[in-house]
Amino acid sequence: MTTAPARLYCRRLAGLLVLDPNGDVVGRVRDVVVTLRLGREPPRVLGLAVEVQRRPIFVPISRVTGVESGAVVLSSARLSWRRFAQRPGELLVLGELLDRQVTLVATDALVTVVDAAIEPIRGGDWVLDQVAVRTGRRRRGEVRTVSWDEITGVSLPEDGQGAANLLAAFEKLRPADLASLLHDLSRKRRAEVAAALDDERLADVLEELPEDEQIELLGGLADDRAADILEAMGPDDAADLLGDLPAEEAERLLRLMEPREAAPVRRLLVYPDNTAGGLMTSEPVILGPNATVAEALARVRAPELSPALAAQVYVVRPPFETPTGRYLGLAHFQRLLREPPGTLIGGVIDIDITPLRPETPLPEVTRLLASYNLVAVPVLDESARLVGVVTVDDVLDHMLPANWRERDLDGDARVGAFDDLRSDSLGSAGNTGSPGGRAGRDNGLSGFGS
Repeated sequence: MTTAPARLYCRRLAGLLVLDPNGDVVGRVRDVVVTLRLGREPPRVLGLAVEVQRRPIFVPISRVTGVESGAVVLSSARLSWRRFAQRPGELLVLGELLDRQVTLVATDALVTVVDAAIEPIRGGDWVLDQVAVRTGRRRRGEVRTVSWDEITGVSLPEDGQGAANLLAAFEKLRPADLASLLHDLSRKRRAEVAAALDDERLADVLEELPEDEQIELLGGLADDRAADILEAMGPDDAADLLGDLPAEEAERLLRLMEPREAAPVRRLLVYPDNTAGGLMTSEPVILGPNATVAEALARVRAPELSPALAAQVYVVRPPFETPTGRYLGLAHFQRLLREPPGTLIGGVIDIDITPLRPETPLPEVTRLLASYNLVAVPVLDESARLVGVVTVDDVLDHMLPANWRERDLDGDARVGAFDDLRSDSLGSAGNTGSPGGRAGRDNGLSGFGS
Protein backbone atom coordinates (compact mmCIF):
# COMPACT_ATOMS: atom_id res chain seq x y z
CA MET A 1 0.00 0.00 0.00
CA THR A 2 1.31 3.48 -0.85
CA THR A 3 1.74 6.28 1.63
CA ALA A 4 -1.54 7.46 3.07
CA PRO A 5 -2.69 10.85 1.78
CA ALA A 6 -3.02 13.74 4.20
CA ARG A 7 -6.54 14.47 3.05
CA LEU A 8 -9.38 12.66 1.26
CA TYR A 9 -12.47 14.24 -0.30
CA CYS A 10 -15.73 12.51 0.53
CA ARG A 11 -17.29 12.64 -2.93
CA ARG A 12 -14.45 10.46 -4.18
CA LEU A 13 -15.49 7.81 -1.68
CA ALA A 14 -19.11 7.64 -2.85
CA GLY A 15 -19.90 4.29 -4.44
CA LEU A 16 -16.45 2.76 -3.91
CA LEU A 17 -16.31 -0.97 -3.23
CA VAL A 18 -15.56 -2.01 0.36
CA LEU A 19 -13.37 -5.12 0.67
CA ASP A 20 -12.57 -7.31 3.67
CA PRO A 21 -8.95 -8.38 4.37
CA ASN A 22 -9.35 -11.36 2.01
CA GLY A 23 -10.41 -9.13 -0.87
CA ASP A 24 -14.06 -10.24 -0.74
CA VAL A 25 -16.64 -7.55 -1.45
CA VAL A 26 -18.56 -6.34 1.61
CA GLY A 27 -20.55 -3.60 -0.13
CA ARG A 28 -20.22 -0.04 -1.42
CA VAL A 29 -19.67 3.25 0.37
CA ARG A 30 -22.90 5.19 0.75
CA ASP A 31 -21.85 8.00 3.08
CA VAL A 32 -19.36 9.30 5.63
CA VAL A 33 -20.68 9.62 9.19
CA VAL A 34 -19.32 12.44 11.36
CA THR A 35 -20.34 13.92 14.68
CA LEU A 36 -20.59 17.64 15.31
CA ARG A 37 -18.66 19.13 18.22
CA LEU A 38 -18.94 22.26 20.32
CA GLY A 39 -17.63 25.58 19.09
CA ARG A 40 -15.68 25.52 15.87
CA GLU A 41 -13.98 22.20 16.48
CA PRO A 42 -14.00 20.19 13.23
CA PRO A 43 -16.45 17.26 13.19
CA ARG A 44 -15.00 13.90 14.19
CA VAL A 45 -15.26 11.10 11.63
CA LEU A 46 -17.02 8.08 13.12
CA GLY A 47 -17.06 5.79 10.12
CA LEU A 48 -18.75 4.89 6.87
CA ALA A 49 -22.31 3.94 5.99
CA VAL A 50 -21.82 0.98 3.66
CA GLU A 51 -24.51 -0.41 1.36
CA VAL A 52 -24.84 -4.19 1.76
CA GLN A 53 -27.63 -5.90 -0.19
CA ARG A 54 -29.65 -2.66 -0.48
CA ARG A 55 -29.34 -1.80 3.20
CA PRO A 56 -26.72 0.30 5.01
CA ILE A 57 -24.52 -0.95 7.82
CA PHE A 58 -22.06 1.06 9.88
CA VAL A 59 -18.31 0.46 9.49
CA PRO A 60 -16.16 2.22 12.12
CA ILE A 61 -13.34 4.32 10.73
CA SER A 62 -11.02 2.22 12.90
CA ARG A 63 -11.75 -0.76 10.64
CA VAL A 64 -10.51 1.06 7.53
CA THR A 65 -6.87 0.55 6.56
CA GLY A 66 -6.80 2.38 3.26
CA VAL A 67 -8.10 2.96 -0.24
CA GLU A 68 -6.37 0.67 -2.70
CA SER A 69 -7.07 0.31 -6.43
CA GLY A 70 -10.31 2.26 -6.11
CA ALA A 71 -11.69 0.28 -3.17
CA VAL A 72 -11.89 0.81 0.59
CA VAL A 73 -9.98 -1.95 2.37
CA LEU A 74 -10.93 -3.08 5.88
CA SER A 75 -8.60 -4.45 8.53
CA SER A 76 -11.16 -6.97 9.74
CA ALA A 77 -14.36 -8.67 8.69
CA ARG A 78 -15.60 -8.24 12.27
CA LEU A 79 -18.51 -5.92 11.57
CA SER A 80 -22.01 -5.31 12.82
CA TRP A 81 -24.61 -6.33 10.27
CA ARG A 82 -27.39 -4.37 11.94
CA ARG A 83 -28.98 -1.68 9.84
CA PHE A 84 -27.29 1.69 10.21
CA ALA A 85 -29.46 4.25 11.98
CA GLN A 86 -28.33 7.83 12.38
CA ARG A 87 -28.03 9.10 15.96
CA PRO A 88 -28.59 12.60 17.37
CA GLY A 89 -25.57 14.82 16.83
CA GLU A 90 -24.42 12.87 13.79
CA LEU A 91 -24.20 14.23 10.27
CA LEU A 92 -24.15 12.39 6.94
CA VAL A 93 -21.63 14.24 4.82
CA LEU A 94 -23.03 13.34 1.41
CA GLY A 95 -26.68 13.13 2.39
CA GLU A 96 -26.93 16.23 4.58
CA LEU A 97 -23.88 18.46 4.22
CA LEU A 98 -23.56 18.64 0.44
CA ASP A 99 -25.66 21.40 -1.14
CA ARG A 100 -26.15 23.10 2.22
CA GLN A 101 -25.79 26.88 2.32
CA VAL A 102 -23.36 28.10 4.96
CA THR A 103 -21.89 31.47 5.86
CA LEU A 104 -18.27 32.51 5.53
CA VAL A 105 -17.19 33.96 8.87
CA ALA A 106 -14.86 36.55 7.34
CA THR A 107 -17.35 38.11 4.89
CA ASP A 108 -20.83 36.91 5.97
CA ALA A 109 -21.28 35.70 2.38
CA LEU A 110 -23.56 32.74 1.71
CA VAL A 111 -21.85 29.84 -0.08
CA THR A 112 -22.88 26.29 -1.02
CA VAL A 113 -21.01 23.20 0.16
CA VAL A 114 -19.96 21.02 -2.79
CA ASP A 115 -17.53 18.64 -1.06
CA ALA A 116 -15.79 17.98 2.27
CA ALA A 117 -12.37 16.65 3.16
CA ILE A 118 -11.41 14.29 5.98
CA GLU A 119 -7.90 13.72 7.27
CA PRO A 120 -6.18 11.74 10.04
CA ILE A 121 -4.91 13.36 13.21
CA ARG A 122 -2.82 12.09 16.08
CA GLY A 123 -4.12 9.10 17.98
CA GLY A 124 -5.71 7.41 14.95
CA ASP A 125 -8.75 9.68 14.78
CA TRP A 126 -10.04 11.37 11.64
CA VAL A 127 -11.69 14.78 11.39
CA LEU A 128 -13.58 16.69 8.74
CA ASP A 129 -11.26 19.66 8.55
CA GLN A 130 -12.02 21.37 5.24
CA VAL A 131 -14.97 22.00 2.94
CA ALA A 132 -15.13 22.99 -0.70
CA VAL A 133 -17.68 25.76 -1.22
CA ARG A 134 -19.11 27.51 -4.25
CA THR A 135 -19.96 31.19 -4.28
CA GLY A 136 -23.28 32.18 -5.86
CA ARG A 137 -26.06 29.80 -6.86
CA ARG A 138 -24.83 28.93 -10.33
CA ARG A 139 -22.82 25.81 -11.06
CA ARG A 140 -20.09 27.94 -12.62
CA GLY A 141 -19.57 29.96 -9.48
CA GLU A 142 -16.07 30.06 -8.02
CA VAL A 143 -15.16 27.01 -5.92
CA ARG A 144 -12.70 27.42 -3.06
CA THR A 145 -11.58 25.32 -0.11
CA VAL A 146 -11.90 26.70 3.41
CA SER A 147 -11.23 25.36 6.87
CA TRP A 148 -14.14 24.15 8.98
CA ASP A 149 -13.70 27.06 11.41
CA GLU A 150 -14.16 29.54 8.55
CA ILE A 151 -17.86 28.67 8.09
CA THR A 152 -20.98 28.73 10.26
CA GLY A 153 -24.55 27.51 9.92
CA VAL A 154 -24.07 23.77 9.55
CA SER A 155 -25.96 22.88 12.71
CA LEU A 156 -29.07 24.86 11.71
CA PRO A 157 -31.91 23.23 9.77
CA GLU A 158 -32.19 24.62 6.26
CA ASP A 159 -35.25 25.06 4.07
CA GLY A 160 -34.91 24.67 0.34
CA GLN A 161 -31.58 22.83 0.40
CA GLY A 162 -30.66 21.64 -3.08
CA ALA A 163 -29.46 18.16 -4.01
CA ALA A 164 -27.35 18.58 -7.15
CA ASN A 165 -24.06 17.65 -5.51
CA LEU A 166 -25.56 14.70 -3.64
CA LEU A 167 -26.97 13.32 -6.89
CA ALA A 168 -23.70 13.95 -8.72
CA ALA A 169 -21.92 11.79 -6.15
CA PHE A 170 -24.35 8.91 -6.82
CA GLU A 171 -25.20 9.49 -10.48
CA LYS A 172 -24.33 5.90 -11.45
CA LEU A 173 -26.56 4.25 -8.85
CA ARG A 174 -29.25 1.92 -10.12
CA PRO A 175 -32.83 3.06 -9.38
CA ALA A 176 -33.26 0.41 -6.66
CA ASP A 177 -30.07 1.57 -4.92
CA LEU A 178 -31.01 5.24 -5.17
CA ALA A 179 -34.43 4.34 -3.73
CA SER A 180 -32.64 2.71 -0.79
CA LEU A 181 -30.64 5.91 -0.30
CA LEU A 182 -33.80 8.04 -0.35
CA HIS A 183 -35.52 5.70 2.07
CA ASP A 184 -32.92 6.49 4.74
CA LEU A 185 -33.06 10.28 4.32
CA SER A 186 -35.38 12.53 6.29
CA ARG A 187 -38.73 13.41 4.74
CA LYS A 188 -37.48 16.94 4.06
CA ARG A 189 -34.33 15.68 2.33
CA ARG A 190 -36.28 13.11 0.29
CA ALA A 191 -38.48 15.89 -1.06
CA GLU A 192 -35.43 17.96 -1.99
CA VAL A 193 -33.80 15.05 -3.80
CA ALA A 194 -37.04 14.28 -5.63
CA ALA A 195 -37.25 17.90 -6.75
CA ALA A 196 -33.70 17.69 -8.16
CA LEU A 197 -34.17 14.43 -10.09
CA ASP A 198 -35.28 14.55 -13.70
CA ASP A 199 -38.65 13.03 -14.53
CA GLU A 200 -37.39 9.74 -15.97
CA ARG A 201 -34.99 9.11 -13.09
CA LEU A 202 -37.59 9.96 -10.44
CA ALA A 203 -40.13 7.70 -12.14
CA ASP A 204 -37.67 4.78 -12.06
CA VAL A 205 -36.88 5.42 -8.38
CA LEU A 206 -40.55 5.70 -7.37
CA GLU A 207 -41.18 2.23 -8.76
CA GLU A 208 -38.66 0.84 -6.25
CA LEU A 209 -40.03 2.55 -3.12
CA PRO A 210 -42.68 1.31 -0.66
CA GLU A 211 -46.20 2.47 -1.47
CA ASP A 212 -46.43 4.99 1.37
CA GLU A 213 -43.22 6.70 0.28
CA GLN A 214 -44.38 6.73 -3.35
CA ILE A 215 -47.54 8.52 -2.28
CA GLU A 216 -45.58 10.90 -0.02
CA LEU A 217 -43.16 11.94 -2.77
CA LEU A 218 -45.83 12.23 -5.44
CA GLY A 219 -47.99 14.31 -3.09
CA GLY A 220 -45.11 16.71 -2.49
CA LEU A 221 -44.82 17.57 -6.20
CA ALA A 222 -46.70 20.24 -8.08
CA ASP A 223 -49.70 18.77 -9.90
CA ASP A 224 -48.25 19.25 -13.38
CA ARG A 225 -44.97 17.57 -12.43
CA ALA A 226 -46.78 14.72 -10.68
CA ALA A 227 -48.63 14.08 -13.94
CA ASP A 228 -45.33 14.17 -15.86
CA ILE A 229 -43.85 11.59 -13.48
CA LEU A 230 -46.83 9.29 -13.94
CA GLU A 231 -46.41 9.59 -17.72
CA ALA A 232 -42.73 8.62 -17.39
CA MET A 233 -43.60 5.50 -15.37
CA GLY A 234 -44.66 2.27 -16.99
CA PRO A 235 -48.47 2.16 -17.34
CA ASP A 236 -48.70 -0.80 -14.95
CA ASP A 237 -46.60 0.94 -12.28
CA ALA A 238 -48.54 4.18 -12.71
CA ALA A 239 -51.80 2.26 -12.37
CA ASP A 240 -50.55 0.56 -9.19
CA LEU A 241 -49.63 3.93 -7.68
CA LEU A 242 -52.89 5.63 -8.68
CA GLY A 243 -54.82 2.66 -7.36
CA ASP A 244 -53.45 3.43 -3.89
CA LEU A 245 -54.72 7.02 -4.00
CA PRO A 246 -58.25 8.19 -3.22
CA ALA A 247 -60.41 7.89 -6.34
CA GLU A 248 -60.89 11.66 -6.68
CA GLU A 249 -57.15 12.34 -6.42
CA ALA A 250 -56.35 9.61 -8.96
CA GLU A 251 -58.91 10.96 -11.41
CA ARG A 252 -57.58 14.51 -11.04
CA LEU A 253 -54.06 13.37 -11.90
CA LEU A 254 -55.30 11.28 -14.82
CA ARG A 255 -57.00 14.36 -16.25
CA LEU A 256 -53.70 16.25 -16.03
CA MET A 257 -51.86 13.55 -17.98
CA GLU A 258 -51.70 13.58 -21.76
CA PRO A 259 -54.75 11.62 -23.02
CA ARG A 260 -52.48 9.27 -25.00
CA GLU A 261 -50.50 8.47 -21.84
CA ALA A 262 -53.53 8.26 -19.56
CA ALA A 263 -55.53 5.89 -21.78
CA PRO A 264 -53.52 2.68 -21.06
CA VAL A 265 -53.40 3.52 -17.36
CA ARG A 266 -57.20 3.90 -17.26
CA ARG A 267 -57.59 0.52 -18.97
CA LEU A 268 -55.35 -1.16 -16.41
CA LEU A 269 -57.19 0.41 -13.47
CA VAL A 270 -60.34 -1.45 -14.52
CA TYR A 271 -58.91 -4.86 -13.63
CA PRO A 272 -58.65 -6.30 -10.10
CA ASP A 273 -55.11 -6.45 -8.70
CA ASN A 274 -54.79 -10.24 -8.52
CA THR A 275 -55.76 -10.98 -12.10
CA ALA A 276 -53.76 -11.08 -15.32
CA GLY A 277 -55.29 -7.72 -16.28
CA GLY A 278 -54.20 -6.15 -13.01
CA LEU A 279 -50.70 -7.61 -13.31
CA MET A 280 -49.94 -6.92 -16.96
CA THR A 281 -47.99 -4.18 -18.68
CA SER A 282 -49.49 -2.71 -21.84
CA GLU A 283 -46.16 -1.87 -23.54
CA PRO A 284 -44.50 -5.09 -24.78
CA VAL A 285 -42.49 -5.29 -28.00
CA ILE A 286 -45.08 -5.59 -30.81
CA LEU A 287 -44.44 -6.12 -34.52
CA GLY A 288 -46.38 -7.13 -37.58
CA PRO A 289 -45.80 -10.49 -39.35
CA ASN A 290 -43.93 -8.83 -42.23
CA ALA A 291 -41.24 -7.36 -39.98
CA THR A 292 -37.82 -8.98 -40.25
CA VAL A 293 -35.75 -10.72 -37.61
CA ALA A 294 -33.28 -7.82 -37.85
CA GLU A 295 -36.06 -5.36 -36.96
CA ALA A 296 -37.13 -7.51 -34.03
CA LEU A 297 -33.59 -7.75 -32.66
CA ALA A 298 -33.20 -3.99 -32.97
CA ARG A 299 -36.37 -3.47 -30.95
CA VAL A 300 -35.44 -5.81 -28.10
CA ARG A 301 -32.03 -4.12 -27.89
CA ALA A 302 -33.66 -0.97 -26.47
CA PRO A 303 -31.99 -0.25 -23.08
CA GLU A 304 -35.22 0.80 -21.36
CA LEU A 305 -36.74 -2.69 -21.76
CA SER A 306 -36.63 -5.04 -18.80
CA PRO A 307 -35.04 -8.45 -19.48
CA ALA A 308 -38.46 -10.10 -19.26
CA LEU A 309 -40.00 -7.80 -21.87
CA ALA A 310 -36.96 -8.09 -24.13
CA ALA A 311 -37.18 -11.90 -24.12
CA GLN A 312 -40.15 -12.09 -26.51
CA VAL A 313 -41.64 -10.21 -29.45
CA TYR A 314 -45.41 -10.33 -29.95
CA VAL A 315 -46.72 -10.58 -33.51
CA VAL A 316 -50.13 -9.11 -34.36
CA ARG A 317 -52.20 -7.66 -37.16
CA PRO A 318 -52.47 -3.84 -37.24
CA PRO A 319 -52.85 -1.73 -35.18
CA PHE A 320 -49.60 -2.31 -33.29
CA GLU A 321 -50.46 -0.64 -29.99
CA THR A 322 -52.53 -2.30 -27.28
CA PRO A 323 -55.30 -3.21 -27.73
CA THR A 324 -53.83 -4.43 -31.02
CA GLY A 325 -55.25 -6.19 -34.00
CA ARG A 326 -55.61 -9.97 -33.99
CA TYR A 327 -52.84 -11.74 -32.08
CA LEU A 328 -50.83 -14.24 -34.17
CA GLY A 329 -48.13 -15.55 -31.82
CA LEU A 330 -44.82 -14.69 -30.23
CA ALA A 331 -41.18 -15.00 -31.21
CA HIS A 332 -38.62 -15.94 -28.56
CA PHE A 333 -35.38 -13.98 -28.45
CA GLN A 334 -33.28 -17.17 -28.64
CA ARG A 335 -35.11 -18.27 -31.79
CA LEU A 336 -34.48 -14.85 -33.36
CA LEU A 337 -30.75 -15.24 -32.76
CA ARG A 338 -30.74 -18.49 -34.75
CA GLU A 339 -32.46 -17.07 -37.83
CA PRO A 340 -31.01 -15.07 -40.77
CA PRO A 341 -31.60 -11.29 -40.30
CA GLY A 342 -33.83 -11.03 -43.37
CA THR A 343 -36.26 -13.76 -42.25
CA LEU A 344 -39.85 -12.57 -41.78
CA ILE A 345 -40.85 -12.80 -38.14
CA GLY A 346 -44.25 -14.23 -39.09
CA GLY A 347 -42.47 -17.42 -40.09
CA VAL A 348 -40.75 -18.04 -36.73
CA ILE A 349 -43.56 -17.46 -34.26
CA ASP A 350 -44.60 -19.84 -31.49
CA ILE A 351 -48.34 -20.53 -31.44
CA ASP A 352 -48.30 -23.28 -28.82
CA ILE A 353 -48.38 -21.04 -25.74
CA THR A 354 -51.91 -20.53 -24.49
CA PRO A 355 -52.60 -16.81 -23.92
CA LEU A 356 -54.29 -15.56 -20.76
CA ARG A 357 -57.54 -13.68 -20.41
CA PRO A 358 -57.58 -10.43 -18.37
CA GLU A 359 -59.73 -12.04 -15.68
CA THR A 360 -57.37 -15.02 -15.18
CA PRO A 361 -56.56 -15.22 -11.43
CA LEU A 362 -52.99 -14.92 -10.12
CA PRO A 363 -52.56 -18.63 -9.14
CA GLU A 364 -53.38 -19.73 -12.68
CA VAL A 365 -51.00 -17.14 -14.13
CA THR A 366 -48.26 -18.45 -11.85
CA ARG A 367 -48.88 -22.07 -12.82
CA LEU A 368 -48.68 -21.26 -16.54
CA LEU A 369 -45.37 -19.39 -16.18
CA ALA A 370 -43.91 -22.20 -14.06
CA SER A 371 -45.21 -25.07 -16.20
CA TYR A 372 -43.67 -23.77 -19.42
CA ASN A 373 -40.62 -22.01 -17.93
CA LEU A 374 -41.79 -18.67 -19.33
CA VAL A 375 -40.64 -15.18 -18.38
CA ALA A 376 -43.72 -13.54 -19.92
CA VAL A 377 -47.10 -14.54 -21.31
CA PRO A 378 -49.57 -12.61 -23.54
CA VAL A 379 -53.01 -11.46 -22.40
CA LEU A 380 -55.83 -11.35 -24.98
CA ASP A 381 -59.34 -9.92 -24.83
CA GLU A 382 -62.48 -11.67 -26.08
CA SER A 383 -61.71 -10.51 -29.66
CA ALA A 384 -58.24 -12.14 -29.61
CA ARG A 385 -56.53 -8.75 -29.45
CA LEU A 386 -53.33 -8.37 -27.43
CA VAL A 387 -54.06 -6.09 -24.48
CA GLY A 388 -50.90 -6.67 -22.46
CA VAL A 389 -48.24 -9.04 -21.20
CA VAL A 390 -47.71 -10.48 -17.73
CA THR A 391 -44.01 -10.84 -16.84
CA VAL A 392 -42.51 -12.98 -14.13
CA ASP A 393 -41.35 -9.90 -12.20
CA ASP A 394 -44.95 -8.62 -12.16
CA VAL A 395 -46.03 -11.92 -10.65
CA LEU A 396 -43.28 -11.85 -8.01
CA ASP A 397 -44.29 -8.31 -6.99
CA HIS A 398 -47.79 -9.53 -6.23
CA MET A 399 -46.87 -12.86 -4.64
CA LEU A 400 -44.52 -11.29 -2.08
CA PRO A 401 -46.02 -9.70 1.06
CA ALA A 402 -47.65 -6.33 0.50
CA ASN A 403 -44.88 -4.54 2.38
CA TRP A 404 -41.98 -6.50 0.89
CA ARG A 405 -40.16 -3.42 -0.43
CA GLU A 406 -40.29 -1.77 2.97
CA ARG A 407 -39.16 -4.96 4.69
CA ASP A 408 -36.31 -5.28 2.21
CA LEU A 409 -35.21 -1.72 3.02
CA ASP A 410 -35.80 -1.89 6.78
CA GLY A 411 -35.32 -5.51 7.88
CA ASP A 412 -32.29 -6.81 9.74
CA ALA A 413 -30.13 -9.34 7.90
CA ARG A 414 -27.08 -11.39 8.73
CA VAL A 415 -27.09 -10.49 12.42
CA GLY A 416 -23.99 -12.21 13.76
CA ALA A 417 -21.94 -12.72 16.84
CA PHE A 418 -20.34 -9.29 16.61
CA ASP A 419 -23.61 -7.39 16.37
CA ASP A 420 -22.86 -4.69 18.89
CA LEU A 421 -19.71 -3.00 17.66
CA ARG A 422 -21.26 0.30 18.70
CA SER A 423 -20.21 -0.56 22.24
CA ASP A 424 -16.60 0.06 21.16
CA SER A 425 -15.51 2.81 23.50
CA LEU A 426 -14.03 6.13 22.42
CA GLY A 427 -11.12 7.53 24.29
CA SER A 428 -12.81 10.94 24.03
CA ALA A 429 -16.40 9.75 23.86
CA GLY A 430 -17.59 12.55 26.06
CA ASN A 431 -16.66 15.09 23.39
CA THR A 432 -18.17 13.40 20.37
CA GLY A 433 -21.72 14.61 20.60
CA SER A 434 -22.88 11.00 20.19
CA PRO A 435 -23.68 9.38 23.54
CA GLY A 436 -21.45 6.42 24.18
CA GLY A 437 -19.68 6.88 20.86
CA ARG A 438 -19.98 4.62 17.84
CA ALA A 439 -16.48 3.53 16.97
CA GLY A 440 -13.57 2.72 19.23
CA ARG A 441 -9.94 3.55 18.65
CA ASP A 442 -8.07 0.76 17.00
CA ASN A 443 -4.32 0.53 16.57
CA GLY A 444 -4.93 -1.13 13.21
CA LEU A 445 -5.92 2.19 11.60
CA SER A 446 -3.09 3.39 9.41
CA GLY A 447 -5.06 5.85 7.28
CA PHE A 448 -6.29 5.78 3.71
CA GLY A 449 -3.89 4.61 1.02
CA SER A 450 -4.13 5.48 -2.65
